[in-house]
Amino acid sequence: MTDVVSYRPSPEELSYTFGGREPVRRVEPGTVLDLYTEDCFGGRVRDVGDLPSVVCEFPYLNPVTGPFHVEGAEPGDTLAVHFVAIVPARDWAVSSTFPHFGALTGTHTTATLHPPLDELVWRYDVDVAAGVVRYHARRSGFSVELPLDPMHGTAGVAPAAFESRMTIVPDAHGGNMDTPELRAGVTAYFGVNVPGALFALGDGHCRQGDGEVCGTGVEAAMNTVVILDLIKGVSTPTPRFETDDALMSAGSARPLEDAYRMSQHDLVTWTAGLTGLDLLDAYQLISQAGEAPVGNVCDPNYTMLAKVAKEFLGGATAYGEIHDRLRATARAYRAEPDRGSR
Repeated sequence: MTDVVSYRPSPEELSYTFGGREPVRRVEPGTVLDLYTEDCFGGRVRDVGDLPSVVCEFPYLNPVTGPFHVEGAEPGDTLAVHFVAIVPARDWAVSSTFPHFGALTGTHTTATLHPPLDELVWRYDVDVAAGVVRYHARRSGFSVELPLDPMHGTAGVAPAAFESRMTIVPDAHGGNMDTPELRAGVTAYFGVNVPGALFALGDGHCRQGDGEVCGTGVEAAMNTVVILDLIKGVSTPTPRFETDDALMSAGSARPLEDAYRMSQHDLVTWTAGLTGLDLLDAYQLISQAGEAPVGNVCDPNYTMLAKVAKEFLGGATAYGEIHDRLRATARAYRAEPDRGSR
């Protein structure tokens, strides 16, 4: 049987930082974590009348479940996190606009004389069996079904040098990257900065458009299963993702073009290392074969991804093919008795 740790945090056990917090559990590499994560509002926004500015308290937003201490993890290692399943925990989810948050409103750093946007809440119906979320306009009778595509906006490890970062800030440790690419079937790689890595996870979305342009996705509590494993003696400079078909590098910074450059730089240099190509040959290859999915464009740092299909890399493999091994572990976990719903 697979070693499984189930953890359902109480509200007071949720964390709002990466770093600066003691682990909630210590686990061995290879452990399956069966987790509950709360939505970015801590479950307080339940209907259209629940304005976040009224029912939520800053900075207690975007809670994460964890952190988890992974035995044997040391700075210079890489934590591999395979997402086995991400399933909405409720039959509803919410989204919102804010007066001074989002890509299309004035903020304290983008000061304008225009009136701030209205604070509104949208409640979505979540139908897991049908694989849809139902959007309902607030100011008309328009409604439409959107495909359910669960993801986690926030995942990562503790930063280095005793640093503690709010969970809404994405950076080299991970954090609130808000990329729809972080869905079930993906393996995420995080460079370990402190003993135990201290992995945490939260901010589930039933779906989200690229950029999270209004500042929120379809925010939902999630039942999520991940497998944690450790790659000893191999560093990872910025979060990376691997699917069956593609490799991705994340960059988080401001301005947006620096986040773009960071992600592209890491993918180019990673590709050169994996394939043995000259750096400029790898640069040329990624320039013509790469994609650039957008993460968030609203948070204290912005996030960009650089992505390339594995078919263009001449059979090169990453991290000793740990993604394939974790996929096999995930299949074995699902095949165990009483795991069918996962």
